[in-house]
Amino acid sequence: MIDREIRIADATIMTHLERNGAFFASSSLLILAALFSLLGAAEKALAIVAELPFAVILPNQLGIEIKLLLLIGIFIYAFFTFTWSMRQYNFCAILIASAPLPSEKDITPGARNAFATQAANVIDLAANQFNYGLRAYYFGLALLGWFLHPLVLIFSTLAVVAILYRREFHSKTLKALAAGRDLNVSFRGILQGVEVETTKPTPPKLSPTQDTTRADKKL
Repeated sequence: MIDREIRIADATIMTHLERNGAFFASSSLLILAALFSLLGAAEKALAIVAELPFAVILPNQLGIEIKLLLLIGIFIYAFFTFTWSMRQYNFCAILIASAPLPSEKDITPGARNAFATQAANVIDLAANQFNYGLRAYYFGLALLGWFLHPLVLIFSTLAVVAILYRREFHSKTLKALAAGRDLNVSFRGILQGVEVETTKPTPPKLSPTQDTTRADKKL
């Protein structure tokens, strides 16, 4: 970025990342509105949960309210996390706009590298906050199992932890990113392992009668 005059692509990427955070932040507000409405109608929610065929333990009204309050707390945390990520991406866009141009000769290479490093650190912090917000969504979905049975909550929470651990530390995407950064790491994608067979078109074979008729026409 420091060595380029035109930085439209960098600003466009920051805009797309900010929109992702805005989408999840607005979705968190809608979920919170629904949860607060459900909290005001806890008796109806209790009747609905009691009619579920998989609800072995029938909860009371206090238990329903505690579960809803936990969900509200999770999505409030997700809302503030996504909005903070959006603000950090805004800071990144400002840093990109204020980055020194290659034509500015009074900026030393050390100052350019320091500016690029700090801008990358801000982007890293913004992406980290966005990941925290996504994890809140995952664990919010796991908490829904508590409405059925405490064991369902335990199994769903363990499943979410296992999925997050695999995707963040042992996924194919992580291996592909590591292969692009470290030459010692090799990774073959899905399409790279498929060999495409190419066949040359063969000319049509003519019968002897067709050959003689063509020769007669030429004569």
